[in-house]
Amino acid sequence: MGRMEADLSDFNIDAPRWDQCTFLGRVKHFFNITDPRTVLVPERELDWAKVMVEQSRMGTVPPGTQVEQLFYAKKLYDSAFHPDTGDKMNVIGRMSFQVPGGMIITGFMLQFYRTMPAVIFWQWVNQSFNALVNYTNRNAASPTSVRQMGVSYITATTTAVATAVGMNMLTKRAPPLVGRWVPFAAVAAANCVNIPMMRQQELIRGICVKDRNHNEIGHSRRAAAIGITQVVISRITMAAPGMILLPVLMERLEKLRFVQRIRVLHAPLQVVLSGCFLIFMVPVACGLFPQQCELPVSYLEPELQDTIKAKYREPVPYVYFNKGL
Repeated sequence: MGRMEADLSDFNIDAPRWDQCTFLGRVKHFFNITDPRTVLVPERELDWAKVMVEQSRMGTVPPGTQVEQLFYAKKLYDSAFHPDTGDKMNVIGRMSFQVPGGMIITGFMLQFYRTMPAVIFWQWVNQSFNALVNYTNRNAASPTSVRQMGVSYITATTTAVATAVGMNMLTKRAPPLVGRWVPFAAVAAANCVNIPMMRQQELIRGICVKDRNHNEIGHSRRAAAIGITQVVISRITMAAPGMILLPVLMERLEKLRFVQRIRVLHAPLQVVLSGCFLIFMVPVACGLFPQQCELPVSYLEPELQDTIKAKYREPVPYVYFNKGL
C-alpha cells in the first residue's frame, strides 16, 4: 500500500473501512481482522497497536503518522482486543486463530471417525476449543461465573459425543459417505447447545442495549436471543462447506490407487483442505450478520420500551448491541 499524506485531525479510527450494512462490506472487514497471520504478531506490536488506537480516539496521534499505519494498528487491535472491554484476548480464542486451530481439529475429526475412542476424543477436543472461542468472543457486558462455564462445557461436550456416537451406531449399515458426515452433525448439534449455554447469562438477565450515541439504555433478553441465534447460525455455516464437501472429495480420492498407497498422508491432506475452506468461510460466516446489531424498539420488552419513552423526549426507533462472534 502506498504511503498517504493526510490530515488526521478528523480521522475516525472506529469508523469501519467497509460498509457494515452490506454483506460484502462485512466479509471484507472480517477478512481483515481474522487474518491468521495476526496470530504471529509479537505482543509488543499488539500493545503498540492499542496505544495507537487509543491515541487516535483522543486526537493525539504522533506527528508524521500515516493513514495506513492507523489502519494496520486498527486491524491488529480488532483481531486481538475485545470490543467491549478493550482487554487482550487469549490467542486460541481469537477469531484469527479459527483457521489454524479449526483446520487441525476439523481435519482429524473427518479422518478419525470410524472408531468410538477416536470419535469421543476429537469431539471433546473440538468442544474444548469451541468453549474457549465462545467465552472469548462473548458479549463481555454480561459476566459468566466459573460454574456456569463448567456446566456449559460439560453439556456441550456430552451433546457432541452423544450425537456422534449415536449417529455412528445408526449409520453402520449406511453407505460410507453417510458415516463421514457424522462429525458435522455432531458439531452442528453441539453448537446449538454450547453457545446458548456459554452465554446463558445474557438470556437470563438480558444483553446491554445502547442508543445511537452509545449510551447504555438497559438490558434486553429478546435482543440476547436474536444475537445468540445469529452466532449459532454463523458457526454452523462456518463449518458446513468443509465438513460436507470434504468427505465427498475424500471418498472419491481414496478410490485412486496412488492415494491408497499414501494412507499416512490422508490426515495431513484433510487438515490442509480444511484450512482452504476455513480461510474463506470464517470471514464469510462472521459477515452473515452485523456484529453491531440494530433492533427496533418495538421488539423490546414492554418495560424496557417504557423506560426508553420516559428517558428520551424524542422517539427512539432503534437500539444497538454487540451480538458477539
